[in-house]
Amino acid sequence: MTAPGRLPGGDEPAVRERARAIPEAAVARLAVYLRVLSGLAEQDVTTISSEELSAAAGVNSAKLRKDLSYIGSYGTRGVGYEVEVLVDQIERILGLTRKHSVCVVGIGNLGHALANYAGFPGRGFPVSALFDVDEDLIGVPVGGILVSHVDDIPRVCAEREVSIGVIATPPPAAQGVCDRLVSAGVQCILNFAPVVLQVPDHVEVRKVDLAVEMQILSFHVARRADEAANADESGMVVPG
Repeated sequence: MTAPGRLPGGDEPAVRERARAIPEAAVARLAVYLRVLSGLAEQDVTTISSEELSAAAGVNSAKLRKDLSYIGSYGTRGVGYEVEVLVDQIERILGLTRKHSVCVVGIGNLGHALANYAGFPGRGFPVSALFDVDEDLIGVPVGGILVSHVDDIPRVCAEREVSIGVIATPPPAAQGVCDRLVSAGVQCILNFAPVVLQVPDHVEVRKVDLAVEMQILSFHVARRADEAANADESGMVVPG
């Protein structure tokens, strides 16, 4: 018998239909919940309340319950959520039951770090191909994988069934690399280059701009400093 809120194992079309209705912001939070839950499962924790999970994930419990309702999970009053069931539900909604093969283009400092990052294969995203234009790198193993030339992207990506491409090149090279990946059939791209990529509608791009993230943090540091200064001038006690 199917657990409460658990989608039948063979009903993949229903899973994908449910996934299409989930807001983008909720998808990002589901990934956070999965990270927390996976850690709990490794510690043999079997159940968790919405309050405990929301605290561990850094969201309020009402938002968490709303997010989990998108995947058809409502928990059990007085018991909470079954960790293994919730992990299974979220993995299926996020498409993690499918095989994902990753390539990294641009094997500089960042590319080296990404190629050697143990967290990718551990979460179902094995890096299977590396590309660069530097002749000194071609044929050299990085993280156990030989670096190929970017000209070989179509052939290698097809052979290794790459579904996600990571761009870690200098900005001027990023669009050309993106075009090669798209022509090779790669439909999801994680872009670390500080440029906006032009892609067809069927290609999904996620941009990671570390400088922008630092600037956002700078804003928060400056705002808190201003608040502390204003509080001090008004004679209020400043915490800390």
